[in-house]
Amino acid sequence: MAIRHPTASNSNHAPQAAPAAHSEMSPMRMWIAVIGSTLGAFMAILNIQIVNASLADIQGAIGAGTDDGGWISTSYLIAEIVVIPLTGWLARVFSVRNYLLFNAAMFLLFSVACAFAANLQQMIVLRAIQGFSGGVLIPMAFTIIITLLPKAKQPIGLSLFALSATFAPAIGPTIGGYLTENYGWEFIFYVNLVPGALMVAMLWASLDRAPINLGLLAKGDWPGIITMAIGLASLQTVLEEGNKDDWFGSPFIVRLSVIAAVSLVLFLIIELKTPHPLLNLRLLTRRNFGFGILANFLMGIALYGSVFILPIYLTRIQGYNSEQIGVVLAWTGIPQLILIPLVPWLMKRIDARLLIVAGFALFAASNFMNVFMTADYASDQLFWPNVVRAIGQALAFTPLTAVATAGIEGENAGSASSLFNMMRNLGGAIGIAMLQTFQQKREQFHSNILTNAVSNFQEATRNRIADLTAYFLNHGVADPAMAQHKAIVAVAGRVSEEANIMAFSDTFFLLGVTLAIALFASLLLKKLGHVSGAGAH
Repeated sequence: MAIRHPTASNSNHAPQAAPAAHSEMSPMRMWIAVIGSTLGAFMAILNIQIVNASLADIQGAIGAGTDDGGWISTSYLIAEIVVIPLTGWLARVFSVRNYLLFNAAMFLLFSVACAFAANLQQMIVLRAIQGFSGGVLIPMAFTIIITLLPKAKQPIGLSLFALSATFAPAIGPTIGGYLTENYGWEFIFYVNLVPGALMVAMLWASLDRAPINLGLLAKGDWPGIITMAIGLASLQTVLEEGNKDDWFGSPFIVRLSVIAAVSLVLFLIIELKTPHPLLNLRLLTRRNFGFGILANFLMGIALYGSVFILPIYLTRIQGYNSEQIGVVLAWTGIPQLILIPLVPWLMKRIDARLLIVAGFALFAASNFMNVFMTADYASDQLFWPNVVRAIGQALAFTPLTAVATAGIEGENAGSASSLFNMMRNLGGAIGIAMLQTFQQKREQFHSNILTNAVSNFQEATRNRIADLTAYFLNHGVADPAMAQHKAIVAVAGRVSEEANIMAFSDTFFLLGVTLAIALFASLLLKKLGHVSGAGAH
């Protein structure tokens, strides 16, 4: 991937968060900066899933209800998705070194503070600040890779970034489940301290000092910033709260949806008309970046959606605790840890587009493998679908990132990074909201069909109730009427369980279809010059 550094520019795109030209840094400092920044991105993404795995324990500890407790995650996600598009501009205002070190330190400080939250209100505020500082770490790592590293080394840097983007969500429930079951929920926040201190030390030692340019604050695209922040915050809240509030049956959701729609439309108009926009949306008209963003958005739906839906299935149908769920999901992460470091080597020998297609095909296949679930479909049966999924994610992410961002100029690096990471996160938010509602509606659909089929007019139903009544009478229930009632409840429970299992199967089918569309989008990517796997102009 080639990055063109402009000689001079005073526009809003004057190199957006380019830390230093790679020719000015020693290779050791360059790699220390890349590894330190990707470690930060890994922790920021990990903290989404690691907290979700322990949400029930946190809710109980701080006295939060199930509905309100969801804001522990929502506040982090809202802050993160709002700050990602601002990062390139703010890094130029305060300098990459100052901005990154400040937010890394804030992320650690508020991670520890979250462990001491006494009530829901405190936790929401602390998680929002943690998300706002953690959200900076994700696009900054991406930007450092595509501005610091020479193009021949960028596939290696992007493979490190892939570990944060795809491995962190997969391994998050495993770490969260283990820590919560063995040490307590507070340790899901303490776990950030050691790697966080290492990250701060690496960034301190490697990034060049640069002057602060507060004059850029006055020249900022403030109408774009305000409409973007309001629009994304409103949209994220709608997606997080819509399902439990019956979507557009709730006046609150309707009002927020209108605010989100109006704000985001205004944001698009402002960005296309202003001479110095916050984000250069015209990058989306470039074929590879546009289709790459689409495929990345769809990958976000499947990546975060599958990590969301599988634990629910294992809890609701199999009765697993958080540690058992973590063991199952570990097999969506371990193969990635082995394979991702090999992807740059593959990119030097195979057309990156073929790797992307193969990755999406395997990721889609892993979901289609789960469409015939039964009550006995548990950890053993999920092993191979999870391994196939891990291989697919590892093959797809790094080449997709390299192809999509190949040829992005230095002055557009910040916009490209913000758009690429924001759209993946937004895809995840939309995917989770979509899957929640879809699973619920399909469960109702299957329940209605099964209930009609299982009626007292059916001889098989009557025989089953009679058998269960006899069973309860022989096992301590003296009253025949009570025994029959328990038999009817047992049959109804079995119907509900089957409807749920069928709904989960449908949900995995939907994820497979989503990834098939992503595969089609990747087929439309333009072939690049075969330069060290990263492409050329």
